[in-house]
Amino acid sequence: MRGEMTKNPNERALGGATTREIYAELLRRFDKEPTRDGLLRTPERLEKAMTFLTQGYDQDPAAVLKDALFDVEYNEMVIVRDVEFYSLCEHHMLPFFGRAHIAYIPNGKVVGLSKLARLVEIFSRRLQVQERLTKQVADALTDVLKPQGVGVVIEAQHLCMMMRGVEKQNSSTVTSAMTGVFMTQPHTRNEFLHLVRGGRGD
Repeated sequence: MRGEMTKNPNERALGGATTREIYAELLRRFDKEPTRDGLLRTPERLEKAMTFLTQGYDQDPAAVLKDALFDVEYNEMVIVRDVEFYSLCEHHMLPFFGRAHIAYIPNGKVVGLSKLARLVEIFSRRLQVQERLTKQVADALTDVLKPQGVGVVIEAQHLCMMMRGVEKQNSSTVTSAMTGVFMTQPHTRNEFLHLVRGGRGD
């Protein structure tokens, strides 16, 4: 399947050092008082935090989706919108966060609705770029469910743009990925986009 799993980068060691030792060395380089009370356990906390924030590397999206597939005679659009997510930008390792909207048109099978949110969680809990995240969600759903089409729109704010660099606090980024009828049939794509945006009165 596309976007196959890779080993969690937080589990790797450089030159035999543990991740906790590497984090401790970073603290020594950036802070003049790395042994003060507030920082003594920071390497341990950082190790735990990064393990949690990158746990998606250790999870198989195909297995999650296949665990809740059902045969259903339904061929209208299914949408789960406003799925909150948090991820880490792979360029600066600063957070980006927002909402994902996912739609598909079944082709004899549907998937449990919570699995769509779980799919976003798996791919967002990796070092990411928003463009790849959007495509990975669409590709995983397409590969496993074999629907008539998939549409994914992600809206996010990036701290690498807000707290550094250009420092634009109100900027947001929107990405989309369309497959099947969402790509080939404009009316299907427009219905999806209307229900995601106009359908809620924005």
